Amino acid sequence: MTTPDPLTPVLTKRWLGPESWTLRHYTELGGYDALRTALATPPDDLIALVKDSGLRGRGGAGFPTGMKWSFIPQAKPGEEPTGPAAKPKYLVINADEGEPGTCKDVPLMMADPHSLIEGCIITSWAIRAHFCAIYVRGEVVHVLRRLHAAVREAYDAGHLGKDIHGTGFDLDIVVHAGAGAYICGEETALLDSLEGRRGQPRLKPPFPATAGLYAAPTVVNNVETIATVPSIVAGGKDWFRTMGRERSPGPKIYSLSGHVERPGQYEAPLGTTLRQLLELAGGMKDGIPLKFWTPGGSSTPLLTDEHLDVPLDFEGATEAGSMLGTTALMIFNETVSVPWAVMKWTEFYEHESCGKCTPCREGCYWLAGILRRMVDGEGTEADIDTLLDVCDNVLGRSFCALGDGAVSPITSGIKYFRQEFVDLCTAQRTHPEVERIAELSGASA
Repeated sequence: MTTPDPLTPVLTKRWLGPESWTLRHYTELGGYDALRTALATPPDDLIALVKDSGLRGRGGAGFPTGMKWSFIPQAKPGEEPTGPAAKPKYLVINADEGEPGTCKDVPLMMADPHSLIEGCIITSWAIRAHFCAIYVRGEVVHVLRRLHAAVREAYDAGHLGKDIHGTGFDLDIVVHAGAGAYICGEETALLDSLEGRRGQPRLKPPFPATAGLYAAPTVVNNVETIATVPSIVAGGKDWFRTMGRERSPGPKIYSLSGHVERPGQYEAPLGTTLRQLLELAGGMKDGIPLKFWTPGGSSTPLLTDEHLDVPLDFEGATEAGSMLGTTALMIFNETVSVPWAVMKWTEFYEHESCGKCTPCREGCYWLAGILRRMVDGEGTEADIDTLLDVCDNVLGRSFCALGDGAVSPITSGIKYFRQEFVDLCTAQRTHPEVERIAELSGASA
């Protein structure tokens, strides 16, 4: 294996410090210095800085962050604001981490909540927002408590509230607990949930940039994305671009789980390969060879041991036929049945489908049922074609990306491991009990 390029930690540099979650520890290591720099910088210049840095959303889609901020309608200097520009602006942090295999935002908020809060304040200043909501998955009570404590510390230190550091800028942050629905990771479903309604995706357009929270202009960003902002303000765009690749610059937190010796969070430049990450993680557990893996959680197409050297950035993963997603790398060795793993993921999507649209509601139900039948030894080879046909009717036809994510492991699993699905059906035909029933039927005739 090749040795990964050394990286001075950026996002995780405070994680192992004593009481790293406290304001005292954060400020001792330069915390909130970037905030003072940002508050002395015109908002439009901040947006340009983030845009020029090349920072892309770390929540899955990889949309350019600075560009998203620039979509918020603002009044022109000297002109009376009208339309959406006249409405309040909001910042919403998507901390509803629910993608199977994804576990980077929870440790970030536990170990270093002030990096997120400082990023929220800088972002709010840039987009002229005076209210920010951090939407956290309700099951992670320990994270909620830690965020609440960190927000209180920030208020007490004058980083939040009225007239922040004498600039005349006001900002309030609210930490909101969701009810644990995977669909609320979709930004418009999250907004509906935040407003007190059932979490279901909205029809777009209009997009959140013009009609988001309370029908006002809203930026929705992932935790890791916003926690990266202070380091860009402190280090500058050129420094940020020294890490990663040209179109996907900067550091990234990769979540490794499954059959590795040391599962956990690994910060590395975008474009790092699985081969390099496995070396950091101590290799495959018990030395059993790699069979398949996901680059960005279960909603991204599977890859195999042939893809060990694929650069794990937004372009590299796409060129390999998958998606970078949330960089949740679930690693499976040769002992795992692909149809079984795909079935378990599909049952998750069947359960988590909000039911708003027919392709996803009905498609996930039928896909899970067919896969269960095949894994139980009651399927036929025709079921493989049926699976692909149902997937084709879900892909690109569901109301949001949940349907697309649900079919990804199925289609990629059949693409790379079709014989395993066929073998399930063959085993069913040669099962001793089936043969005995066939013999009895022949004797009766």
